Amino acid sequence: MKIAFYGSSLLSSYWNGAATYYRGILKALAAHGYDITFYEPDAFERQQHRDIDPPQWARSVVYPATEEGLRSVLAEAGGADIVVKANGVGVFDRELLEGVVALSRPNALRIFWDVDAAATLDEMRGDPSHPVLAALPDIDMVLTYGGGPPVIDAYTGFGAAECVPVYNALDPETHHPAPPQPRFTADLGLLANRLPDREARIEEFFLRPAAALPKRSFLLGGNGWHDKGMPANVRAIGHVGTGDHNAFNCTPRAVLNVARDSMAHIGFSPATRVFEAAGAAACLITDAWEGIEQFLTPDEEVLVARDGQDVAEHLAALTEARARAIGAAALARVRAEHTYALRGEQVHRIFQQHRQRVTEAA
Repeated sequence: MKIAFYGSSLLSSYWNGAATYYRGILKALAAHGYDITFYEPDAFERQQHRDIDPPQWARSVVYPATEEGLRSVLAEAGGADIVVKANGVGVFDRELLEGVVALSRPNALRIFWDVDAAATLDEMRGDPSHPVLAALPDIDMVLTYGGGPPVIDAYTGFGAAECVPVYNALDPETHHPAPPQPRFTADLGLLANRLPDREARIEEFFLRPAAALPKRSFLLGGNGWHDKGMPANVRAIGHVGTGDHNAFNCTPRAVLNVARDSMAHIGFSPATRVFEAAGAAACLITDAWEGIEQFLTPDEEVLVARDGQDVAEHLAALTEARARAIGAAALARVRAEHTYALRGEQVHRIFQQHRQRVTEAA
């Protein structure tokens, strides 16, 4: 079966936190025999910051971020059995969604794949003319990469025929334990782009502990932090490509996950960073959010912090031996229960069940 997938970028993680998720899910689906084409616009300098070559398991189409480029890739939607529009492409999002609905075959499976459901739902609540609201009657299902029961209830309340969370996970082939590198040495490391709906939480959970522990070292990777005032013991190193994530996660004594405001509020939304860190056997400290126990066990496989003071206390008490034990337990858990191979099986079953229902209805 052919899948046409319209998303932000498969080839670049630059200002694109969904890259690891797309790669993991689509690679797993390809193993089930799906013929996948991923369409991404040449925008936001992502093509100048590629961190993978076009993969063998999917056809990659990079199109100009112009109306002509948009028309050229939408014209291919009609040849697919499954057509996916992901949110957050950043260029022609409304037109892509409308085009997927209008140009896909009548018997094609049409999917809106929301990789930022909490934010999308907030937008929909405030805008009765939101394009996703308009498209839902013609969409067969909504898949999300997080959110749990609150997101399912919200989407079905807005009229979605079906909403299923497909959570982030680990690809053990790409994210795994690796030798530490001196350039990433720190007591606490954080990978996070500077975004308006996360900056205040990073100030609380990362910069506040840094100020409270002036003798400890803190490492910050990600875009946008060059002009941010920080304590002297924080070292900001800019964008860290996915090829360096294993070393980044394996080198500091602990690494931190900080959810965006909307995801922390709605819960059940583990970031890709959670599974990347656990897959590298890192000792992970995460801000508190509902549903964490579904993925990692607090105090055994992850340390949970309610605020910056908790982070500082965790870090001050953390021995090297306990950090290694937590990391090893997290690695065992995610390899057993949270791999992209398992997520791919889940999505494959979802597709099969939909086809069976359509066949029986006919």
